[in-house]
This record gives sequence, C-alpha cells and structure tokens, in this order.
Amino acid sequence: MSDAIKAIDGEVEGGSKIAALVKREIGRVLALGSLVVIFIFFTIMRPVFASWENVSGGILMSTTVIGLLAIGTTFVIITGGIDLSIGTATALVAIIVGKTVQSLNLNVWSGILVGLIVGGILGVINGLLITILKLPPFIATLATMKAAQGLALIVSDMKPVLFTTDVKGWDSIAQGNLIPKIPNGVLILFVGAIIAAIVLNKTVIGRYTFAIGSNEAATKLSGVKVNHWLVAIYGIGGLYVGMAAIVLTSRLGSARPDLGLGYELEAIAAVIIGGTSLLGGKGTISGTIIGALIMAVLVNGLRILELQQEWQYVITGAVIVLAVWGDNVRRRSAGEIS
Repeated sequence: MSDAIKAIDGEVEGGSKIAALVKREIGRVLALGSLVVIFIFFTIMRPVFASWENVSGGILMSTTVIGLLAIGTTFVIITGGIDLSIGTATALVAIIVGKTVQSLNLNVWSGILVGLIVGGILGVINGLLITILKLPPFIATLATMKAAQGLALIVSDMKPVLFTTDVKGWDSIAQGNLIPKIPNGVLILFVGAIIAAIVLNKTVIGRYTFAIGSNEAATKLSGVKVNHWLVAIYGIGGLYVGMAAIVLTSRLGSARPDLGLGYELEAIAAVIIGGTSLLGGKGTISGTIIGALIMAVLVNGLRILELQQEWQYVITGAVIVLAVWGDNVRRRSAGEIS
C-alpha cells in the first residue's frame, strides 16, 4: 500500500512540475506563435516581405540594436527594476566613443573596448543610485536618462560625430559579412544573446537575478548581498548599452545627440512581449529575442504596406498593451497576483 501511495505521490509531483514548466514557458510559446502569424500575414499581403534581402537587411538588422538593449534590460526587469536611461545612454556612449577614438587615433578594437567600458560604467551608476541612495529604479533611471541626454549634447557640441570617414573599418563591425549573406550585426546580436542566456541560467549572478525579483526581502535574509548584485546586474545592462551603441554607429556611420531617443520604450516592449514579467522573477533571453523580432517584423511589415507612420505608432502601442495585459492574465491564472 505504501509503495502505491509513493507512486501516486511521485506522479502528482511529476504532474505539478510539468504544469509549472508549462506555465513558465507559455509566454514564450505565445510570443513565438505571434511572430509566425504576423510574418505569414505580411508575407501574404506583400510576398516581397519574405525575401532574404528584406529579412536580413531589413528585419534582422533593425532588430540588432533594440535586441541588444532588450537583452540587458531583461536582467534588470527580472529583478523587478526598470531602466529608462538606455536610449539616451546609447547616444552618450556613441558620442564618447567617437570623440575618444578620433582624438587618440585608436583602432576599431580599442573603440569597441571604450564603448563597453563607458556603457558598463553608466549601468553601474544606475545601480549605485538605486542601492546607495535608495531611489526607486524608475526615478533613478529617469534622472540618468535626462542627464545622459544633456551630456550627449554637451560632449558633441550639438554636432554629429562621424565614424565612417574618420575610423577605418568601423562600418564593418555591423555591416561586414563574416558569414556570407548574414550581416555581422546579426551575429553580434545572437552571440550576445547566447552569452546572456548562459549567464542568466548557469551562473551565480543569474540565480540571484531571479531570486531578487521573486522575493528581495527573503534573498537578503538568506545572507545574499543584494545591493552588490544589483549594481552588477545594472552593470550588465550597461555593457549591452555599449554594445548597442557600437553596432548602431557602425550601421549609421555617425553618432548624434538624439540618436537613442525612444529606444528604451521599444526595448522594454520587446522584453515584455517576450514573456518577462514587469513584476520580476520571471523571464528568458530567448523570449526577449522573439519579442524584439516581433517589434521589428511589425514595423517592417507596416512600412512595406505603406501604412502612414502615425498609424504605425498606434498599432505598435496596441501590441504593447496586449502584451502587458496578457502577462497579467497569465499571472492571475497562476495565482501570482490577485
């Protein structure tokens, strides 16, 4: 009898684990399904939409910058935080890199290193404002968003910084082809995503990212130095800001003070569409990439359909609302919120 009871308990426990796994993955599955449906719809409406030239040069390349920003933002949002500064920080990093490379006559690799360091520092500053000054993430990053915007204007003297003509080989960072027909920018995005997924799922900082987002108080009580890890997590977000700035300047060949305005909203939308919860404790890098692709496919498809830009904004906003509403519905069904 006891063996039978144990067997039943084992089956129940196994069923519970499967149910939990299904609930955890449902956001990502729905996002992937939505991506396929949207892609098929635009292909039917305009067959040229599915051409490799449009997919690689249009959809995938336009995904690179928002995708990199969204990857870094995923870490932050899983902790239950937010980072509104990534857009203007991208512009500031780009301008600082351009000015530094030109004034010191640095090569491409040195310029990339400068971008990553400056981006990481900006992310760490956000983390310090949140942990030391105890500012809410929304307020802290709103302040650094405006500060970065102002510094970008000051450093650039309100003039664009040119890369293509002044920095040899800079354009090949994103637009070159190590693999035929696949732009380097796309490779950078997916390599960055793989690294982030490993960090999030296989390292200590990844485990603490989920723990802080699930229950910060309990994590503190367990002896974890939450403030130290939060600074590191925002620093990771900053590294991806630096990477995005490098790819963006390589694509455009220049940096302007207004370069990244609005990018923060697109990146956050990609993260939420990909299944990461604004309440924290839940998210995947693969889901974020799917969310970024959905945003890129949607914008690209609407442009190919020659829909007026104001309606593009309306439809994109509606998609974001649906994504957040869907997240709330999933969490209510799982009993995570009332």
